Amino acid sequence: MKIGIIGTGNMGRSLGILWAEQGHEVFFGSRDAEKGKAIAEFAGHGTKGGTNDEAAAFSDVILYTARGIMPSAVLSSTDVLSGKVAVDCNNWDIPEGYAYEPIVESLAEKLAADVPNAHVVKAFNTMAQEVFELSPTPLKEYHVSCFICGDNEQAKKTVMALAEEIGFAPVDCGALRSARMLEGLGDFIRFMMGGMKLGPYATISVHNLPEAQKQRLGGRQSSSLR
Repeated sequence: MKIGIIGTGNMGRSLGILWAEQGHEVFFGSRDAEKGKAIAEFAGHGTKGGTNDEAAAFSDVILYTARGIMPSAVLSSTDVLSGKVAVDCNNWDIPEGYAYEPIVESLAEKLAADVPNAHVVKAFNTMAQEVFELSPTPLKEYHVSCFICGDNEQAKKTVMALAEEIGFAPVDCGALRSARMLEGLGDFIRFMMGGMKLGPYATISVHNLPEAQKQRLGGRQSSSLR
């Protein structure tokens, strides 16, 4: 699969490297072409680098990590994203005292409004970048969930597969409007990491019990949070 990374922060770099290790073709985009090339050189695994426009044109799937900036302000034209999967992993800025406002419209919905012909999927926003560096074995052992939502079923399946192959347990959270809840969950886990001092490896997961265990419980419990 051809994956373009828009945004040169830690999240994009870490996920790009993990997918390149799985054999995907990865292109790191930046407003500064030289910076994109430098990240690709650091990442290795045959990755490429250049401008954001080049990353968008190259890819089948875009990981959009530019928080607070819409693609219409980053790309020369958003038409290049038509029919492509656009993964939004962003969260809101952390306010003083973690006093978040209720989310009326999610960042993912704002992104979808800006690029209406792309298939926007919300994912990877409920864990810190440090968690990606544990991929894949500890993520599998601890059954770390990656919560995913989107309006296009095939796009959602694509992102779920990308999450699973780097060690996460993908959880289908329905339509894109569920991004409001996922971004609220992202706010909560960051509060636990920073406000409650649990640190960057704190995660929250949904574990669906095996069918045999459900039967032993007599249908009393089918899933658990941990």
